[in-house]
Amino acid sequence: MAVLPILHHPDPRLRKKTPPVQQFDQKLQRLIDDMFETMYAAPGVGLAANQVGVQLRLSVMDCSEHHDQPIVMINPEVLGAEERQEMEEGCLSLPDIRDKVQRYNKIRLRALDRNGQPYELEAEGLMAQCVQHEIDHLDGKLYIDYLSSLKRERIKKKLLKAAAGD
Repeated sequence: MAVLPILHHPDPRLRKKTPPVQQFDQKLQRLIDDMFETMYAAPGVGLAANQVGVQLRLSVMDCSEHHDQPIVMINPEVLGAEERQEMEEGCLSLPDIRDKVQRYNKIRLRALDRNGQPYELEAEGLMAQCVQHEIDHLDGKLYIDYLSSLKRERIKKKLLKAAAGD
């Protein structure tokens, strides 16, 4: 397994809608393992394939306290959502930046697991937030898209300044 480099905003690859996964081969299994290792090392609770430069509709998450409940979401789709509320959010592609966005507190999801087997999941709280955040990534969206244009511009300037200092 390997820790992969995480793309940072405003990298244009983060803005591309990802195509569905169609091949469940050894290469995909290695990518999934590498994504988990990358996410845990970051540390984060979710990571989408396009955040590591791979254009596939694949995301991994683990919202558990002890990193012992890994979830693979391949070609996910939301079946239902309820209880919209404001939640604080951050992102591995926007390091050291957090803000409040509107998300659903409960969500129902259908996806494929790492072996291509379909499953449904009901999530609430942090896990529901993570599901929505990761699906947004797969659709080429970032949580800052839900913020005002003024806040987005401030964040972009902060990130560019930090990148120039590296």
